[in-house]
Amino acid sequence: MKTGIIDVGGGFRDIYGAGVLDYCQDNGIEFDYTIGVSAGSANIATFLARQRGRSYTFYTEYVFRKEYASLGNFLRKGSYVDLDYAYGTLSNTGGENPLDFEALLQNPAEFVIVACNAITGEPIYYDKSRVRVDDCDALKASSALPVFIKPYVVDGVPGFDGGIVDPIPVERAFADGCDRVVLILTRPVDQPRIPKKDRTPARILARRYPKAAERLRDRWRTYNEGVERAQEYAKEGRLLIVAPDDTCGLSTLSRSLDSLKQMYAKGLRDAEAIPAFLKA
Repeated sequence: MKTGIIDVGGGFRDIYGAGVLDYCQDNGIEFDYTIGVSAGSANIATFLARQRGRSYTFYTEYVFRKEYASLGNFLRKGSYVDLDYAYGTLSNTGGENPLDFEALLQNPAEFVIVACNAITGEPIYYDKSRVRVDDCDALKASSALPVFIKPYVVDGVPGFDGGIVDPIPVERAFADGCDRVVLILTRPVDQPRIPKKDRTPARILARRYPKAAERLRDRWRTYNEGVERAQEYAKEGRLLIVAPDDTCGLSTLSRSLDSLKQMYAKGLRDAEAIPAFLKA
């Protein structure tokens, strides 16, 4: 049986996913196939490198640094979150908290990273071959939240956050041969995404990247339809949805240490459903 896990991201709110994945490490749960979207790709990378607790440090310590996320970054560099600081300065060999690239690349699990082609608006699915020592460019593109962060160029192609084009990639997981899939959401399963939040960013984005803007404008529908499909798979016993009962007041880029810790604890708790699902 081929097992898979998907972390859909959600900005700093995805400390929840870090909790789920740390639970899996604590209990020796591994997967044959993994997909990361946006911040979820970073969580998955750390999980595959078997660096338990590393993501927690990023969410509870580094995100509060002005070098990581700040208005100053946006004014100087055009990006509120400095992806090169997060995925380079901190994560490269010799950095403050380096990713164990060797362990990641030796892990037999498949690793898919979802991004959006800023020019065409089509999805990009990077595989593990695009993660190299001191080269997390695919993760950076997957995490480049439109308007707040400039598109990140990978192999000549500007990429945006994968969440605007394939926010719930369950179909991809099953198409790639998974029999059972764990889906990590970072908002309650019964909380639909509403169109209002993306309208203004989409209008701004349309000035330079009209195709990506179309995707952003329709993200609410894509997300909600993805959750509905996931629920159908869950009824069939092929998929387990792990989702928080609330977001502790966190939005994509909000930072409250108490709320972040609460979300992490929820992830550790809710992941307790995974062993029984995989054994059923």
